[in-house]
Formats: sequence, structure tokens, C-alpha cells
Amino acid sequence: MGMGAGSGGTPHALHGIDRGGHRSHLRSTMIRVHATCVSVSGAGLLLRGPSGSGKSDLALRLIDAGARLVADDQVMLQSADGVLTAMAPQRLAGLIEVRGLGILPAPAVDSAPLRLVVDLMADPASVPRLPEPAAVVLEGVTLPRVALWSFAPSAPAALRLALSALLAGRPLVPADFEQVAA
Repeated sequence: MGMGAGSGGTPHALHGIDRGGHRSHLRSTMIRVHATCVSVSGAGLLLRGPSGSGKSDLALRLIDAGARLVADDQVMLQSADGVLTAMAPQRLAGLIEVRGLGILPAPAVDSAPLRLVVDLMADPASVPRLPEPAAVVLEGVTLPRVALWSFAPSAPAALRLALSALLAGRPLVPADFEQVAA
């Protein structure tokens, strides 16, 4: 990947062809974040939280249900053309930390476009029952954001449902509950 271990990113120039057939330079940036990312049906879920918050554990449960690992512990995020793509640093590709067993290979993909950011909460009581819509901007790209307690037995199923709604163009949190009941 060619980047240092710091959290800051370095802009990279990409080459493209403009409408007139001339070579152009598209700006792209790449940063490294402390997180875990999985791909569910090709859509990236970025799991954020402090050490011990359950990022790898939740990723492992999602992988057991058919997701693919993108990156564990450190995720490279590259922004280009309004899409934020996640990938693993080369030395960590295809590896996940399984508490009590060590670092093991897992079914993986090289990259995934991010569709949802999940902030993992340490206390289940801190997760709102009916949250307000939320978003986060990463590298200039706005993504929906949810808060979740990673150790909830329903967490993997909840995230798959959330991604299904997003991919179908439905909001995660309707502006009016009556929209849901109609």
C-alpha cells in the first residue's frame, strides 16, 4: 500500500481519460483507520470502536453467516469519484484475530465499497432504541451511521437488515414512523 502506520492519508493521483480522449488526473486520497470491515453481498460495513469493543467478534459472526472479510484491525479507505472503498493493508489481508485462538485466515475479498458505518458501543444501554437518522463524512464521502452493541445476539442479523434497506434505497430510520405503518 505504500503508506505509513499513521492515521493520516496521503493524496494519490489516478489517471483517467476525459471525454475528449485526453489523459486527466483524478484526485484520490487514502487513509488508514483503526476498524474492521466486512463485505455483505458486496457492500462494505465499517465496524468502528475501541479495542475490546467487539469489532473482530462481530465480523467473525458475520463471516460465519456468509460475509467476507475485507480487513481486520486496520482498514485502508480510498476515496475516488464519491465512493469510499475499503481494503486491507497488504500484511493483514485475509487475516482476522479470533480471541483465544490467535490470528487466523478467513474468507476474504480484496476490497468493498463502504455502504454503512457502525459505531460499536461498550454499554448496551447507550444504544438508542429508536435513533435519529445519522451520517458520518469520511474522506469527503457521506455515509449512513448506526450505533450498535456488538455482543447482542441479533447484531449480525440487524446489520444484514440495515444493509438490505440501504441497498433498496430505503432510509434506515424513517422520518415519520407512520411511513412504516402505512
